[in-house]
Amino acid sequence: MPIKIRLEPGIEGRKEIVVKAENLATAFGSGTVEVFATPAMIALMEQTAMESVSAYLPSGLVSVGTEVSVKHFRATLPGKTVVCLSKLLSVDDKKLVFEVVANDEKGTIGKGIHTRYIVDKQLFIYNLQDK
Repeated sequence: MPIKIRLEPGIEGRKEIVVKAENLATAFGSGTVEVFATPAMIALMEQTAMESVSAYLPSGLVSVGTEVSVKHFRATLPGKTVVCLSKLLSVDDKKLVFEVVANDEKGTIGKGIHTRYIVDKQLFIYNLQDK
């Protein structure tokens, strides 16, 4: 019997971080300037979206990121706060599409679309094993 997942568009998430050394482009190897790295911003966006729906999923089910299409508009210095907001735009069976926006004290630094899929965690890992 299939598990009924009750997710509706409109679910919102929020996650806030203070930019630290490990979040910098120099730490990620994605740049040579000590500013908030694009990969760190993307990770924050994925975490925000993931956490926003995790409480709605039955035990054993998780969401995995499959696509990110974002723009990083502006740099953020270490010590500054970045707030990410996510909003579930659509639910198509197990496919979840989110709008994600990252802001610092000066305004929007990045935004875009993030897609996740709902999977059975154990089955997902099992299917990755060499058989």
